[in-house]
Amino acid sequence: MNILAFESSCDETAVAVVRDGRQVLSDAILSQADMHALYGGVVPEIASRKHVEAIAGLTDQALAEAGVGRSDIDAVAVTYGPGLIGALLVGVNFAKSAACALGKPLIPVHHLRGHIAANYIAFPELEPPFLALCISGGNTMLVDVRDYTDMSILGSTRDDAAGECFDKIARVLGLPYPGGKPMELLAEGGDDHRYPLPRAKVAGNDLDMSFSGLKTAAVNLVHNAQQKGEKLDLPGLAASFSAAVSEMLVPRVMAAARSRDYGKVAVAGGVAANSRIRADLTAACQRMVTVELRVHQGCCLVINVAHNRQHFQIALFSGEGVQGTLGEVVIKTVLMLRLIKMKIPRIRLILRMCFQPGGILMHHLRNPRHAALLIRINHQAHGFQKREGHHLL
Repeated sequence: MNILAFESSCDETAVAVVRDGRQVLSDAILSQADMHALYGGVVPEIASRKHVEAIAGLTDQALAEAGVGRSDIDAVAVTYGPGLIGALLVGVNFAKSAACALGKPLIPVHHLRGHIAANYIAFPELEPPFLALCISGGNTMLVDVRDYTDMSILGSTRDDAAGECFDKIARVLGLPYPGGKPMELLAEGGDDHRYPLPRAKVAGNDLDMSFSGLKTAAVNLVHNAQQKGEKLDLPGLAASFSAAVSEMLVPRVMAAARSRDYGKVAVAGGVAANSRIRADLTAACQRMVTVELRVHQGCCLVINVAHNRQHFQIALFSGEGVQGTLGEVVIKTVLMLRLIKMKIPRIRLILRMCFQPGGILMHHLRNPRHAALLIRINHQAHGFQKREGHHLL
């Protein structure tokens, strides 16, 4: 199936021909970034007018580059929102006209679902379910992707989007629009601890985010320095700001990933290009090792370990060997111990023996060094906590 697709939600006009939802035959784009840079941000009326001027020519270009004719098109797709209303109307009306003229079905596409679906093109092997982080100039949210069209929002920003904050701070610092790339270049070599900036938490949902306080703190820092005639460490400020955004995003992504137990995290949207966020997310996924010690009635200690996408079941003392398959993120290790003789120091000694590089369990982990350093043992006050007939360390 060949789909003729249109996008005009903001300041870029794009027309593509996509085959079977995975193969991009052509992608014609006209960016207005240089024009809007004169104003420090997107001017909606100008954006809409430029879409009108560009969309017909880009359609002819996309068809020619794909090597297909109008008769080869099986459906027409278009972004219907969210976005700038005037800009969206240009794309929607042109797509409706094209679908009507060709006698083909029209497929309305939600902007953020399109961001998520772009991962299917970049990674053809990707299949639901997985967790998606959408970070762009207008939206920031965590999405539970249960199936291709079955999604739900787990958490989102209560105010500003992460990308909007980068653009705003870049503008205050005199950097060009869009501000994401200039901020990243400025942050290179900067001290990300140079300026203490807030990391907000919001009530009601641990996965929700708020960036307005961070943006205001950074803007006030710049304005106060200008009023006092003080010189700012601009690379340090850019690095500190990027670190603050990343540290509000990454822990929530990991918490959501653990809650859903999918073993896959996808990132979508323009802010996903930020190298600090990408590096922190990559490192967090690589070291996502959790250990839960649970003593069941009487005789055995079960250690559940989640690490990347491997699944093993190991009985260290029973001689059962290793069982398990890839796909689930659980390693189950059963240590046969008598509950009456179990003491906290002894458990810690056993864990040191098991998780040291080259140890029995470590042989089955992809990154023994990270696992050995980053295992977190859930415990309270270094002792046992009684809970429903068993003990939790």
